[in-house]
Amino acid sequence: MILGMSLSTFTTVHVIISLIAIVSGIIVMFGLLGSNRMPGLTAIFLLFTILTSATGFLFPFEKLMPSHMIGILSLVLLAIACIALYGMKLSGAWRGIYVVTALISLYLNVFVLIIQSFLKVAPLHALAPSVPPSEPPFAVVQGIVLLFFVIVIVGAVRRFRPV
Repeated sequence: MILGMSLSTFTTVHVIISLIAIVSGIIVMFGLLGSNRMPGLTAIFLLFTILTSATGFLFPFEKLMPSHMIGILSLVLLAIACIALYGMKLSGAWRGIYVVTALISLYLNVFVLIIQSFLKVAPLHALAPSVPPSEPPFAVVQGIVLLFFVIVIVGAVRRFRPV
């Protein structure tokens, strides 16, 4: 039992939280490219991304795993993003710091989504059956997504100029 839920139910809740974080984050990401702050959706993205990382630590574990390291990194980046956005009001260098930290946090969530997809979705798992996945199809997908995020982050840093 985790927070009064069976492991299966808690996993479902965690996945739903993660998907809300990713979908809202992708919308916010495109908003950044258009200099649109989207304050409500941004708050949802940040909150649900924090919840995604935090709930990941509630799963039973015996030792620190790579997923925990990603969660720790994500929480640090999200703390900085929240300080930049809400504390420093995106003034000066904090605008770029916010864009970079928020979008790297989104990337980390998508990175984990891809790993979980290759582990849990049968056709993808057949392409990369090792645990964790390491075969070329997995590496190609992760590489494409990484390249996409690098391009978008550079573009968002250049283009995000909120009023």
